Amino acid sequence: MAPILVFLGWSARSGGLLLGVGIFVGLLVPPLAAVFRDVVTVTVATLMTLVLLRVDPVQVLGYLRRPMLVVALCGFLLLVSPVIAFGVAWATGLDGPLGAALVIMAAGCAATSSPAFARMVGLDGEVSLVVAVITTLLVPFTAPPIALGLLGIDLSISVAALMGRLCLVVLLPLAVSIVIRRIAGQERLRAFGPAVDGAVVWMVVLYGFGVMDGMLALLLADPAWVIGGVTLAFAGNFGLNILTAAVFAGQGRRLALSAGLLSGNRNMALFLAVLPTTTDARILLFFALCQFPLFLSPAMLRPLYRRIGTS
Repeated sequence: MAPILVFLGWSARSGGLLLGVGIFVGLLVPPLAAVFRDVVTVTVATLMTLVLLRVDPVQVLGYLRRPMLVVALCGFLLLVSPVIAFGVAWATGLDGPLGAALVIMAAGCAATSSPAFARMVGLDGEVSLVVAVITTLLVPFTAPPIALGLLGIDLSISVAALMGRLCLVVLLPLAVSIVIRRIAGQERLRAFGPAVDGAVVWMVVLYGFGVMDGMLALLLADPAWVIGGVTLAFAGNFGLNILTAAVFAGQGRRLALSAGLLSGNRNMALFLAVLPTTTDARILLFFALCQFPLFLSPAMLRPLYRRIGTS
C-alpha cells in the first residue's frame, strides 16, 4: 500500500487528536493561519467534494425509506433550531452581534465533516452522512430567509445574493463529486474510503488554520470578548446537541446521540466563505470561535459516548 494511503488511513483513525492539536496550532502560529486564510473558500469546496465522494447511494436510499425521520431531523436542524436560538437570545438579553451570530449558527447545516466525526466516536455515520448532505443542499434556501428575512439580521448582503453564493459553494462540489464518481467508479471509491476520510480530516485542519487568522492578536487585545465568545460557542454547540438528542430520544439511543452531534456541530465554513467583508466583524469572529467546540467535541465526547453506550 502506498505510504500516502497509509498516512491518510492513520489520519482518519487519529482525527480527534489531529483536530484538537490543529486548532491550537492555527491559533498560536499566526503566520501559518495567515497563509491559509486566503484559501478558506477553496479548502471548504475541496472538503465538501471529498465528503460527497463518501456518499453511498445505497445508504442514502436506505434512510430515504424512512422519509419522516429524515424530514424531522432536517427540519429540526434548519428551521426549529434557529427559532429556539432566537428565543434563548431574546430571553437572556443576548442582543447585538453575538446574539445574531448564535441564531445564524443554529440556522446552519450540519458540519460537512459530521460523518467522519460520527465514525470517530462510534455513532451512526450513515444517518450523519444523509442529514449532512441534505441539510447542506437545503441551507441556501433556508438560512438566508430565516436570518435576513424572518429575524431581520443584518449581514450586509441581500437574501438573493446570499442564497446565490451558498448555492455556488454547495452545488459546484456536488457537480465535481458526481464527475469523479463516474470516472472512478463506486468500488474504487469504497476501497479508498479510509484515505478519503483522512483527507477530510486534513481539509478540516487546514480550514481551522485559516479561520484562526488574527485570533491570537484579538485574544491578546480583548481577552474578555474572546473568552465570552468561546463560552457562547461551546454553550450553543452542546446546548443544541443535548436538546436535539432529547427530542429524538424515542428513536433509539444511538440515533438520538448522532442527531445531537449533528445539531451541535454546524457548518460555519459556508458562511465564512460567502459572507462579505462588510459583515460585522464580531459575527465573523464568532463563527471562527465556533471552530473550538467543533474541533474539540470528538475528543471531548468520545469517553462520554463510550460510558453511556451507543447501542
